[in-house]
Amino acid sequence: MRGLGSFLKDAWRLAVPYYKSEEKWRARFLLLVIIALNLSLVGMSVILSYWHREFYNSLQNKDWNSFLQLLFSWRSNEGGFMPGFVGLAVVYILIAIHRTYLNQLLQIRWRTWMTGRFLDEWLADRAYYRISLATAQSGEHGATGTDNPDQRIADDLQEFVQSTLSLGLGLLSNIVSLFSFVGILWGLSGAMTVFGVNIPGYMVWVALAYAILGTWLTHLVGRPLVGLNFRQQRVEADFRYALVRLRENMEGIALYGGEGQEKGHLLHRFGAVIGNFRAIMIRTKYLNSLIAGYGQVASVFPIVVAAPRYFAGQMQLGDLMQTAGAFSRVQDAMSWFVEAYSSLAAWRATTERLSTFHQAIVLARAASGQGLFVEDSPDGTISLRDMTLALPSGTELLKDTDLTLRPGHSVLIVGRSGSGKSTLFRAIAGIWPFGHGKVERPAGTCLFLPQRPYIPLGDLRHAVSYPAPVEAYAREEVTAALQAVGLQGLIPQMDVDLPWAQRLSGGEQQRLAVARALLAKPDWLFLDEATAGLDTEGEAEIYDMLKRSLPDTTIVSIAHRPTVAAFHDERLVFDRRDGQPGVLRSEGMLAPANLPA
Repeated sequence: MRGLGSFLKDAWRLAVPYYKSEEKWRARFLLLVIIALNLSLVGMSVILSYWHREFYNSLQNKDWNSFLQLLFSWRSNEGGFMPGFVGLAVVYILIAIHRTYLNQLLQIRWRTWMTGRFLDEWLADRAYYRISLATAQSGEHGATGTDNPDQRIADDLQEFVQSTLSLGLGLLSNIVSLFSFVGILWGLSGAMTVFGVNIPGYMVWVALAYAILGTWLTHLVGRPLVGLNFRQQRVEADFRYALVRLRENMEGIALYGGEGQEKGHLLHRFGAVIGNFRAIMIRTKYLNSLIAGYGQVASVFPIVVAAPRYFAGQMQLGDLMQTAGAFSRVQDAMSWFVEAYSSLAAWRATTERLSTFHQAIVLARAASGQGLFVEDSPDGTISLRDMTLALPSGTELLKDTDLTLRPGHSVLIVGRSGSGKSTLFRAIAGIWPFGHGKVERPAGTCLFLPQRPYIPLGDLRHAVSYPAPVEAYAREEVTAALQAVGLQGLIPQMDVDLPWAQRLSGGEQQRLAVARALLAKPDWLFLDEATAGLDTEGEAEIYDMLKRSLPDTTIVSIAHRPTVAAFHDERLVFDRRDGQPGVLRSEGMLAPANLPA
């Protein structure tokens, strides 16, 4: 955890942009109204303090008329006008209701804006992809603020907005309350002589000493909660992520019979949740013991301290009760840190997580212009110029390589698994950040189909149209594409919203991805073992269909099966051995029977 100064700067940097955004006037107006309502409640508390004094005095004096007036109407005397409890209660309730409603309205607007901002920055310049690569490479989950971005955007933003408003308004109200009731307490306290020294407003000094002692003890006991809350948010997200992974891979787990391993893994992650939570429980028990004892003593402490003046006849019962109430409000305001310590610890942990996450996004976006550069091709070819391709660890896959892919000239790329063929495609796509050199691509469209297609949430028509919007293609076009790839059986369910990533087999998902290519009609189509889930005959049918349906599309494939070779003009070998940088070697086309399986 960083120091307090750095933490407050982080909180400021996260909070302020909303109040300087395009919504600044509405946001500021809402915040000012909420502050005004909070201060109004403090003012109502001051009025109620005087009301309680008059009410208890009427009880002590057995003044029935004053008792009724103070309950239901109003009372006027030499001290001024005092409204009745019913009127005060109605006003207080109305203010409290609207304060809560407007607070929630500001929360949802602020959270909406911050969510949009974080999503924009996370997705811009493919920062999310670079962060995921860095996280996988570092092996230190959460060390650089990159773990569980879903939780940080969905949960941490909500917690930050809610806690920032709650704690900020609470602190402001307590400061105003402190100054409001200090004057009352000072006037009611009188003076006390201690060791020959006359101390005016002695109750104020007693409240100050009591609050300082409680604050110091609370910080001493509760300080470890900050780190524990930070870790709890991470292990909770890790456990939830493991559950989501199980749900997304149910069939594979079932086929492997891996239930035992999965259960052990889940219980291990859950054990981290429980272990850290137990540490929070123990520390919270110590903290609550202190806070509970502190609060119980505070409930009678002011009466005990003020009792000598009451029994000496220097104040009435109402004055005693107002003194106790004012002392309680002053002591509460001074002890705000004590009461809010757990919330402050959780807020700091949330702020740290959001700040480190945002910093990771900023660093990822700043690095987007480094390494490999993608430029427009002057002659319609796709070219690699002085390309060095590396892994996040720094291991070089290619070094100072030149390659030209010509339009209308289909290429098959082969090589041993793990040699770097897929990474080469990522570099051509412009998403691989590690290495240096230049990629020249023509202005036309390029479509990349990976071995494991992405199936978005939504209905089947949306999944086929992706990444274009559904309305980009007529229903007839989508139907024809599904028929062409052999998924005609799914056409009746085209508008059904189902978890298609789980419902479709691997081969069906690959066929669906090929249907996207038929709809997009790209100038260049890159297939990274995109038909490996099909049988040999089905794979040949798909390639034959693509050549016939997309005659103007240049196909570049990564594949291992000999049958794919017949649909390409050139064979390119990615040769990399013994951890050394590889080379790209053109060998022309071999007879299918001679190609390695």
